[in-house]
Amino acid sequence: MMDPVRAAVAGLQRRGKVDVYQHGRPVRIDEARGPVRLRAAAVRGVDYREEPHRYRIGRGEEGVLTVEPYKSELLPLWRFATPAQAKASASAIWKKFLQYGRAEDFVGMDMARKYLQMGFTRSRRYANHRGGKKYVQGTRTQLPPIADPDKAQAAEIFRSYWQRALKNRRYLLLRGRHESATS
Repeated sequence: MMDPVRAAVAGLQRRGKVDVYQHGRPVRIDEARGPVRLRAAAVRGVDYREEPHRYRIGRGEEGVLTVEPYKSELLPLWRFATPAQAKASASAIWKKFLQYGRAEDFVGMDMARKYLQMGFTRSRRYANHRGGKKYVQGTRTQLPPIADPDKAQAAEIFRSYWQRALKNRRYLLLRGRHESATS
């Protein structure tokens, strides 16, 4: 079914209805090989602080590289190369999470939560696969794990902050309000 799906996406892309991304960069669907991400062109350039009703929570880390102005505020804080960097990064993102909460900015809180989650998932991948390569290039054959204990420690730092964010009462309250308002 992928050929008809890609053909439909190509038509939508030609008409300017969707943006297609691969590895975080815009691509033409007919030149892309492998998985891509799609975004409705209507959300291009949206300021989600000004229009929070347009924000959809999504799954996992969706939106971390597209939801502005939060991406510009949070991405520079996100580092996980060493446990010291992870601790400073997670702490800085946590402070932004609380700051967004005090401002009753659910979208900001959710994006900060996603950056904490992404810190965990990325450092965990590097903890299991030194260099971040999980598969043999061009195949779906998984490489054997080569542990990196520093990245495992970085992952645990992010995980602890991420779990705190998920249980934060203000976050849960604002999430409920946002879901009610946008459903």
